[in-house]
Amino acid sequence: MSHQQYQSVIEVLHECMEACNHCFSSCLQEDHVKDMSECIRKDRECADICAFFEQSLTRNTPYVKEIAQLCISACRDCGEECAKHDHDHCQACAEACRKCADECEKLVS
Repeated sequence: MSHQQYQSVIEVLHECMEACNHCFSSCLQEDHVKDMSECIRKDRECADICAFFEQSLTRNTPYVKEIAQLCISACRDCGEECAKHDHDHCQACAEACRKCADECEKLVS
């Protein structure tokens, strides 16, 4: 398969990575940074996995389903953690993660 066939997934992966990176940076600026530690950790993991999957798709990886499954797990975990916090950046990240997980689900079904 050509990576162009994955273009919508690639775009959503990139958006999720950006949202996670923004949330990560913003969490570090919060007054109670220690309370945000799990959110920060999951933001980093999710951003890295989304970036890896995005790159893998552009290389026409033979491991689409396996990496998609990992990405779904990371996005769902990160989205659930971010949804616990009222900050706008966390809520935006939670939404981006849900959208990304839903899009990746289409690759494994």
